[in-house]
Amino acid sequence: MKDLRKYYRIKGTAEEIYAALVNPFSIALWTGSKAIMNEEVGSEFSLFDGDITGLNLLFEKESKIVQEWYFGEQEEKSIVTITLRPDRHYTRIELHHTNIPDEAFEDMDYGWDSSYFGSLKEFFEK
Repeated sequence: MKDLRKYYRIKGTAEEIYAALVNPFSIALWTGSKAIMNEEVGSEFSLFDGDITGLNLLFEKESKIVQEWYFGEQEEKSIVTITLRPDRHYTRIELHHTNIPDEAFEDMDYGWDSSYFGSLKEFFEK
């Protein structure tokens, strides 16, 4: 098991970035895939046509999202914490992803940069 910590900076307000991460219609716009998501703690979510699934654990409006991501029958919970901080016309994002299975680590590391926050950054900055 490995942990990952990454930092991003995306042009847009924390309110806009937060909405893009929790609104299923917005998620579909920047991922190009169907998403199931709502801000109800304890609800399950699905992103990238079901490639990523999990459980919503915490929402702090415009500042923090905490989720459990499912990796098969893994016993230790893989927790994703996304923290948003305003930075003038940008939002600074801190990602902390814990307990990533060793065999999935490289894909997750690359996926955060390219598919997830890479796509979000491209969407906001085009």
